[in-house]
Amino acid sequence: MPNLTPATLLVLVPLLPLVGAVLTVALGRVLGSRAHLPAVASIAASAAVAVSLLVGLGREVGSGGTGRPVEMVNTLWQWADVADATPAGAAVPQAFSIPIALRLDPLTATLLAIITCVGLLVAIYSIGYMHDDPGYPRFFALVAAFVFSMTMLVAASNFLLVYVFWEAVGACSYLLIGFWFSKPEAARAAKKAFLVNRIGDFGLAVATFLLWITYGTLNFHDTITADGTIVPGILGQVRLADAVGYVGGAVGTAICLLLLLAACGKSAQLPLHVWLPDAMEGPTPASALIHAATMVTAGIYLVARCAPLFVACPEALTVVSIVGATTALVAALIGTVQNDLKRVLAYSTISQLGYMFASLGTGTLLGFTAAIFHLVTHAFFKALLFLGAGSVMHSMGGVIDMRRFGGLRRIMPITAATFLIGSLALAGVAPFAGFFSKDEILAALHGRGWPGAHGEHHEAPASGHASLTVAPGTHLPAASLLLGASRGEGAPASAIRFVSRATASPATAPAAGGLDSPRTWQLLFWMSLVTAGLTAFYTFRAVFMTFTGPTRVPEEAGHHAHESPPVMTLPLVILAAASAVSGWWLFRTQALASFLASTPSLTCPTVADTAVPHAFHLDVALQGTLAAAIGIALAALGHLGRRSDGPQMERYLGPLEPLFANRFYIDQLYAALVVKPLEVVALIAAAFDRHVVDGLVDGIGRLPGVVGTVVRRLQSGLLQRYALAGVMGTLLIVLALAWGLR
Repeated sequence: MPNLTPATLLVLVPLLPLVGAVLTVALGRVLGSRAHLPAVASIAASAAVAVSLLVGLGREVGSGGTGRPVEMVNTLWQWADVADATPAGAAVPQAFSIPIALRLDPLTATLLAIITCVGLLVAIYSIGYMHDDPGYPRFFALVAAFVFSMTMLVAASNFLLVYVFWEAVGACSYLLIGFWFSKPEAARAAKKAFLVNRIGDFGLAVATFLLWITYGTLNFHDTITADGTIVPGILGQVRLADAVGYVGGAVGTAICLLLLLAACGKSAQLPLHVWLPDAMEGPTPASALIHAATMVTAGIYLVARCAPLFVACPEALTVVSIVGATTALVAALIGTVQNDLKRVLAYSTISQLGYMFASLGTGTLLGFTAAIFHLVTHAFFKALLFLGAGSVMHSMGGVIDMRRFGGLRRIMPITAATFLIGSLALAGVAPFAGFFSKDEILAALHGRGWPGAHGEHHEAPASGHASLTVAPGTHLPAASLLLGASRGEGAPASAIRFVSRATASPATAPAAGGLDSPRTWQLLFWMSLVTAGLTAFYTFRAVFMTFTGPTRVPEEAGHHAHESPPVMTLPLVILAAASAVSGWWLFRTQALASFLASTPSLTCPTVADTAVPHAFHLDVALQGTLAAAIGIALAALGHLGRRSDGPQMERYLGPLEPLFANRFYIDQLYAALVVKPLEVVALIAAAFDRHVVDGLVDGIGRLPGVVGTVVRRLQSGLLQRYALAGVMGTLLIVLALAWGLR
């Protein structure tokens, strides 16, 4: 595409899937069995554009040197522009300006490529999986709309636009999870996903308001004009000097925790994780799309994009890791007793996302890049595993309970081989992809728990020059919203700019205390290591139950159990290749880490100053490998070569088995504390409406009839009664007058 500028290409990435969705809606019924063509072709074109942007931006970063912020902002039009919209308490008049602007930087380019490429493979796979479904055109229209929404979310350059497409992604997920809306389980799962995510979305909405009140802007790309800028505010003149000017204290922590709440909703972290396992009620390709490359990665992206906001609030950062590590461990424990193959993978997704959050919470450059590294490798092997599960389900007549089939490697050799590769990557077995990304996450946690253990010093992210603690309501009109932490004159739209960060002295971290202490990080490391062993166990438990042992096929499959068609197995082979080599290549070359280090939000001093030399941590890798080996050995001991409906290893768990099987009773807790009380309130409200409100309204409506009935009886038509009434009335008047004269 030699004649297209990067700005044009950036617009094409989301525009092409949108066009594909519209064409599928318009022409789907006409195209019939070829209704997939507009969606698949548009996503393929979008993927090609995204990859070309990634390659081009990679060359720019390589030529300019790692660690220099690189961004391109393409403003399409002005959505809102209010000349005087000064937040309450601000000392300086401030305009409210919301442009429809797209942003390209290394983080965005990486995610655009992953979303579109994995989305393309899922769409191709869906041609075979969904071929007999009556909603065939509708499905492909939703897939294209999903890809459009997610690409816009990661390319948006301000919080308000992010919020719009945050909601669009939620709407698409609702429609895909409930695709088979006539199936009660699918309809319930869609409603559950929608309602749980509203809680997280509320957090993002409130955080957006607080960001505007605090910073006077919602744009990622606003910049500080020069070092030493004097920012007038309520507290007088605040010299930012070498600081970036991000708010700490109660206000900053509130913003970060609200953003974390939003991330927990979309990325299914405790306590908002309950929707994701039920999301597997939708078509398997939709599950692969949601779990691997789109919706659930939105929370990871949000925290990484807001890195400087979080590093200014170390306690909030630690909470991110605590939530992530706890979620990873709890989901892994639940996954060990699941018998539904897709549910095993669903809890695996929750657990692996927890790993990413645990890494993000370290606040170090290694932690942020390791989280995105794991996001990339996870997209490959989790899409592979979900599509492999769909291949099994397709062959087994819709049955997905692992206790009802076994020995499928003889019937489905391609699915079995590719599923095994994905399982090795998920379990973190060298040299497959998950081993390297998991190792970097464990190394990031280890570095915070045992500083200097590898001869390098990981600075705590709370450097004194990086945060500016202000009173609530203080307005910082000239400060960059850290998310584009470049320091220089604003560059024109649609221009790539390299802005060197001013030399800053190394961060001098205060003594850590409270949550942010070495003991906390050591505990989180050991929790993550235990999770690694559990991951290997439940993953290979699924492999052994499904593909080893005597061949068993459920009645629903009849005599037609067979390998899936090439249109379904080809994406499996491609994803298996990526799962096998991507981690090794990215780790050996450090291409992804070096590329991501030029993301503006990761070049702010408090993140950049934590950079350490690239090294392979043999001790950490050995611990992770040992944990995986123990997990695989236990799974083999209990399930390798045995009937899948035979005695399970769960029998050794004792009272823990019902705890894990009932998912720690979290759903029951929600039912008792939220659902049932709301049902009682609804019953009371319904009774009040029926008997009080409706009774009052109906009573007023009946009043004219009652009055009319009384009056109607007086109009009898008998002259004698009228004469009597006249005499009685006259007597009453006379008596009244007489009484008055007394």
